[in-house]
Amino acid sequence: MRNKYNPLLLITALVLLLGSYSMAEPASVIEAKANEAVKQFTKHVKGGEEFLSKVEGYLVFPSVIKGGFVVGGEYGEGVLRIKGETKHYYRITSGSVGFQMGLQKTSYLIAFVSKSALDNFIKSDGWEGGVDGAVTFVKWGIGKDISSISYEKPIYGFVFGSKGLMYNLTLEGTKFTRIIPQ
Repeated sequence: MRNKYNPLLLITALVLLLGSYSMAEPASVIEAKANEAVKQFTKHVKGGEEFLSKVEGYLVFPSVIKGGFVVGGEYGEGVLRIKGETKHYYRITSGSVGFQMGLQKTSYLIAFVSKSALDNFIKSDGWEGGVDGAVTFVKWGIGKDISSISYEKPIYGFVFGSKGLMYNLTLEGTKFTRIIPQ
């Protein structure tokens, strides 16, 4: 008799469930990692520092782990900064089924250009990408100055510092939840 439960599916479901109830890292650790991620962003992205000074606020997720083989998941912790100061801490989680495979550790920076997009994010109880707001991912080449962005979209997303390989990049269905670290 064939086992009717896929072990990979069960393991992924368990990881996603446990991840949503896990304790957050201490605030000082999340803050230090976020500081390093912002340093890397401004060091490697021409015009990055100026760009961050112009936006209403930004989320920094310094270490997002994404993995899957048909069934996948994603998890990371980060900060929301307004005028360069950390205001809140957040967790990013998602689960998905579809064409995907690989394992990747990366950093996300999500910039809120419009005040209304930032306010909606802060007021939400579990903001979901693609439902509560669309994130426009920015692709730029080496040497291209990011200050050339037109600022016409309310939210821009950047992926940087990738380690590993993952096919399928989207924040659609990704949940952002406020956390209170120790």
